[in-house]
Amino acid sequence: MKKLTLLFIYFTLSTPILSQNKIDDQTSAIVTEGKQLYRSELASWYGTDLFFEKLNDKKAKVAGYFSYSEKSISKCVFFSTDATPKVLATISFDSTYNTQTALVDGTERAFSNSEADLYSIRKQALAEINSDTIFKSYTNTSLNLIPIISGSEKKVYVLTGPEKTGVVILGNDYLLTFNKQNQLLSKKRLHKNIIPINYAKTPEEKVVTMHTHLPETGDFITATDICTLMLYEKFANWEQHIVMSENYINIWDCHKDILAVLTKEAWDNINKARNERKKN
Repeated sequence: MKKLTLLFIYFTLSTPILSQNKIDDQTSAIVTEGKQLYRSELASWYGTDLFFEKLNDKKAKVAGYFSYSEKSISKCVFFSTDATPKVLATISFDSTYNTQTALVDGTERAFSNSEADLYSIRKQALAEINSDTIFKSYTNTSLNLIPIISGSEKKVYVLTGPEKTGVVILGNDYLLTFNKQNQLLSKKRLHKNIIPINYAKTPEEKVVTMHTHLPETGDFITATDICTLMLYEKFANWEQHIVMSENYINIWDCHKDILAVLTKEAWDNINKARNERKKN
């Protein structure tokens, strides 16, 4: 997907689409969940680094890990290969995710109730990945599982992460949902393709990147899109990312981490007015 020349879009709060409560409610929930996924992945990123730095002697016992948040604290939990897995280590971060102040706890213990649920749905999601051809894998990438529980909702998102620097991977992502008993309810592919986009070539290069959504993916940016953008946008030196769907234009500000949504009609009117100003 090629990068676009930086596009500055000016619009006021009186733009009709921005005042529509229905659109705001839908996109607000997506942004909230995307940022939840981001916090989980960030805890996993830094947690694995700290685990192998501080507790490398436990490496052979590790079967996997997952992360979650409790109020303002994000935790990355490593669990054992035992028939009845236990927690081998817990690494906790405050909102800064500063690895210098993170708490590294190598105490071995049983899962808490909420951790047991996260482990259960993650385990089932991994089994699905290994057995169902709906899940695709690509060279120089890995599938990352993010279990989340919000109220009565239990989900596992699956993202595709790059194994080489210099590229951001969007798409090839999945959502599995579970009931209160941790039984699988549904699974679906969110984007039907994989979308690699390169970093900006230099820090001075100001670019906007974009991808499109087919109708089955939906009108709005996905939580997985937001998570991936927040993880990589600063490294990639992006200004904005645009998601174009059949009915809407989603504009993600990579500096402020905020979303603006325009109808296709409003977008076309803005472009028409700008082109007319150029002629004059």
